[in-house]
Amino acid sequence: MRIAILGTRGIPACYGGFETFAEELSTRLAERGHEVTVYSRAPHPASHYRGVRVRYLPPVRHKYFETLAHTFRSTIDLWRNRQDVVLYCNGANAIFTILARMAGIPAALNVDGLERKRKKWNTLARGWYLFSEMLSTVCPDEIVTDAEEIQRYYLDRYGAASTFISYGAPVGKVPTMDVLRSLGLEPQAYLLYVTRFEPENNPLMVREAFEPVETACKLALIGDAPYAADYIARVRDTKDPRIVMPGAIYGQGYHELQSHCLAYVHATEVGGTHPALIEAMGRGAPVLYLMTRENHEVAGGAGLPFRSKEELTALMRRVLAMTGAEREAMGRAAQQRVAERYGWDRVTDAYESLLQRLSRKQ
Repeated sequence: MRIAILGTRGIPACYGGFETFAEELSTRLAERGHEVTVYSRAPHPASHYRGVRVRYLPPVRHKYFETLAHTFRSTIDLWRNRQDVVLYCNGANAIFTILARMAGIPAALNVDGLERKRKKWNTLARGWYLFSEMLSTVCPDEIVTDAEEIQRYYLDRYGAASTFISYGAPVGKVPTMDVLRSLGLEPQAYLLYVTRFEPENNPLMVREAFEPVETACKLALIGDAPYAADYIARVRDTKDPRIVMPGAIYGQGYHELQSHCLAYVHATEVGGTHPALIEAMGRGAPVLYLMTRENHEVAGGAGLPFRSKEELTALMRRVLAMTGAEREAMGRAAQQRVAERYGWDRVTDAYESLLQRLSRKQ
């Protein structure tokens, strides 16, 4: 098949979950013999990456319109560079799937989570996301949800059935530790938190929960975000020397941090299946997670839930007091859950089957 993936910042992944998803899925589909194009907002020095065509179109830099403007332009480009099927990412892009279908290209839409609940959006943006939820039920050929809780939401609220395909993650630790040395971290001697530094992801709460914990262990807060300078300044406003905040880290360094942390903290309250949570579990990290239905769906009985900053402080103390064997048992349980439910090959199988079914509609 000729497959296009639209709506992300592009590959190689240097931002967040949808970008990692686009890279992992597109490269695996390419390995299976499909011609895959990923539309990108970031220039890439070559026209192809790991067998995938990278189609760079310059974006319009704007907090509220960048994604929509780029996806619109990418969709128009599809009319000149026809594909057999297209996969859109991000529910906000629902309206553009109609344009693809008008060109005779079947379209699937991965809606992600309930983006309208994110605090960074203004009233207009939240309204657009709510409107796009409704459009998602009528515009694309197929809705894809990556969390069973989101699948239930669309069915209960809109009566719309969707195809559930989970996010993926690798299983196993990486042996290298180069990034640890560069940050002054020791293996099994730091708590890790990785996400975009935005209010609904609660990096400030994680930092404040850690500060009263009596320990020589460090806290590594890894992340950044565009258009969030004021909030990031609040997160960084600490005098605690145990807290390390180097900004965003991707690729091998990210894998190393997850592989060798004492425990992983996940505090995101909005969205569907969060990639960093599954990836930390796959690396065998004991997980402390904010209790939401979506997070609990992923972690199940393989992590420790908290509902407040005070409960997180207590859990940090608890996991620090565990024996190494107890933490290893938690990590093994997490890895087993990921191996059973979230393997990338299984995810690719499901998307390949879906896209093949849609491509026959032409």
